[in-house]
Amino acid sequence: MSGSNSYRLRCSLAAHEMDVRGLAAAAFPHGAFVSVSRDRTARVWVPNPSENQVFTEMHCMNGHSNFVSCVCIIAPNETYPRGLIATGGHDNNICVFSLDRPDPLFTLKGHKNTVCTLSSGKFGTMLSGSWDTTAKVWLGEKCLMTLQGHTAAVWAVVILPEQGLMLSGSADKTIKLWKAGRCENTYTGILVQLILLMLSTTKQCLFDAEYRQCGACFDPSHEDYLNYYPIYCLLFPVLDFISTGEDRTLRVWRKGECSQTIRLPAQSVWCCCILPDGDIAVGASDGVIRVFTECQERVASAQDLQAFEDELSKAIIDPKTGDLGDIKIEDLPGREHLDEPGNRDGQTRLIKEGSNVEAYQWSVSDGRWVKIGDVVGGSSQQNSKRVMYEGKEYDFVFSIDVNEGGPGLKLPYNVTDDPWLTAHNFLEKNDLSPMFLDQVANFIIENTKGHTLGPAPGSATDPFTGAGRYIPGSGSDSQGFGADPFTGAGRYIPESGSTGAVPSGRADPFTGGSAYSSSSLPNAKTNVFFPNTDGVMFEQANTTQILGKLRELNSTAPADRKLSDAALDCLEKLLLLVTDVKGQEQPTAEQISVLWRTSHWPEDIVFPVLDILRLAVRHPEVNAQLCGGTEGASLCNHLLGLMSSEGRPANQMLALRILCNCFSGSHGRALLLGHRDTVLSRAGDLCVVSNKNIHVALATLVLNYAGRLYGQLTEIEAKAQCLSVASTALEVVQDKEAIFRLLVALGTTVAGDSTAKDLARSLGVNSQISKYARVSDPAKVGECCRLVLDEL
Repeated sequence: MSGSNSYRLRCSLAAHEMDVRGLAAAAFPHGAFVSVSRDRTARVWVPNPSENQVFTEMHCMNGHSNFVSCVCIIAPNETYPRGLIATGGHDNNICVFSLDRPDPLFTLKGHKNTVCTLSSGKFGTMLSGSWDTTAKVWLGEKCLMTLQGHTAAVWAVVILPEQGLMLSGSADKTIKLWKAGRCENTYTGILVQLILLMLSTTKQCLFDAEYRQCGACFDPSHEDYLNYYPIYCLLFPVLDFISTGEDRTLRVWRKGECSQTIRLPAQSVWCCCILPDGDIAVGASDGVIRVFTECQERVASAQDLQAFEDELSKAIIDPKTGDLGDIKIEDLPGREHLDEPGNRDGQTRLIKEGSNVEAYQWSVSDGRWVKIGDVVGGSSQQNSKRVMYEGKEYDFVFSIDVNEGGPGLKLPYNVTDDPWLTAHNFLEKNDLSPMFLDQVANFIIENTKGHTLGPAPGSATDPFTGAGRYIPGSGSDSQGFGADPFTGAGRYIPESGSTGAVPSGRADPFTGGSAYSSSSLPNAKTNVFFPNTDGVMFEQANTTQILGKLRELNSTAPADRKLSDAALDCLEKLLLLVTDVKGQEQPTAEQISVLWRTSHWPEDIVFPVLDILRLAVRHPEVNAQLCGGTEGASLCNHLLGLMSSEGRPANQMLALRILCNCFSGSHGRALLLGHRDTVLSRAGDLCVVSNKNIHVALATLVLNYAGRLYGQLTEIEAKAQCLSVASTALEVVQDKEAIFRLLVALGTTVAGDSTAKDLARSLGVNSQISKYARVSDPAKVGECCRLVLDEL
């Protein structure tokens, strides 16, 4: 787009049987591009070497069971040197293709509604957006994380791999900036017709009533854009850009000014892409792909140019559904109005030719007015022509979009018709669910002003995409945290002085006298921190205080929850047994049963029992009985319940510590690895709690997971979750011990795994943790951070 010439038609490709919804320049062959369509196919187009202007279909791909709405190219790698093609569709799936076969290599499932946008990043990562209000991060065949926070369809996504950032734009009128799976910022004030604009730098572009690019404002030249016409695609190669929209135009922008307007003979211009040679490919609702070029050698023949102009001149423009606004035929000038040159490229003039109205557009490159269609129907007069649709005249022809907010389906209506019957016929004809009957009928009634002739009001609300539409997942839940039960002087605080310990027999860089000290290492680069595969446990306890608090709370417990003396004796014996490292006695089934039942005490008094449970699960017998089989699933669910955002901080912290200590036994490790996704997701939600003990326990849990995953190169999804939770926690955690353990977890996760390292880099871990490299108190934080950075 660096040239100063005007774009002219290169070729028209009758590419698809239905709307062309997405285009992307392909990685291979050179000069090729990919198109996707509502006809459920994706096609690869390559330049024809024998005809400079023409493209030839090289490859057709099938795999979707419904409309295909978006496409992106996954960069070449050693496994796929030609790159991969990813497509998203109305079947809620993402199909990933190679150029070697027509069916998908694999299909990504996980979204619950239409996948309408895709973006690829480095190292094979991909970001998808869906009508289900979420965005998902993928690597290969695995979903690494789900980005939740929007309250309406996610219409646009972009990965910024150099910065470890991601952007999502939604119909909820917001753009969200994400880092490591966490929303860093939300930009508001965006129109429903949002399209996310991105440069190749970190600068994001937001627009409301005007285009806004990094602080510069551009005139919204797409006609009547603010009231009616969404802009479907904008591409920024450098500072100049192109746009397409429902006003049937492709517009070329240079330095903030619209330098050229190309009108197409189609109702909607859905998509565009810039080809390697600088040409522009455009997809439209008529199923045709048109390529425009600045290069004179590639311009279409004079015959093809004339055919394109003839096709454009025959277009029918309806003021009620078109882009020209209200028309009073008697006020229009005649053909002499075309003797005056236009003021700017793309300027539109209407003239009266007998009883007809014709529309013309000024072409700067040709220096003349080009006919762009005949206008039928006056939208401001009752005696004007009615709207012609499928051979019949109607008072109204509404545009109803069931696909991303654009005019996909036409709904014709006469004021003498029954709106309910019309709605029923519309749904039946277009194979839409009867559940929308009320919405469509009410839409007709509202926008015809109760059977009054005239235009649809400016506030017309599409029943599928407007403000009154059904929005899945739009409910919100209030969140809060119970009061901490540990109050008063001399109170019992479970493990208040301990931050956990590793098994004996190994130098412990975390706690105690063997803690790491910079002076103890002759070589500052010696790595004693990671990989840590032994795990870190919370082992210290004051049994006297625990038992004292237990008896005190039992005396005030409700009568139906009060423990008998026998039950109290069982718990006391169990606590003393599991804390006696030299004892040979085994816990009894009765003791373990009492412990399990008592762990379901009311949440305001259960914490001393949870502390006993924390210590007990380290014992092999207790670990086996409580973590194995169906009992294990029950234990996990119980702890997850205690960790809910509405729970008490003390219980949240103790639940995290119990999970950490479950790693001490084989049954506990198997249990937690099997429930890893749920456990880490719930644990990650506790980052927002301002409690350093919770943060230390959370960091320890992530570290223990990382230790079990070390050396398992196929567990990239699990490692990705560890990276995500650790990275998210590091954004809010202030306690140095928690930070240190998170750094050890990061180092353990990426050690010896090149794929995990690539993923950590793509998440921006390097820049995120670099600030800790200068920490000298405690020295282990800075030293461990530098070693992680070296690893990456």
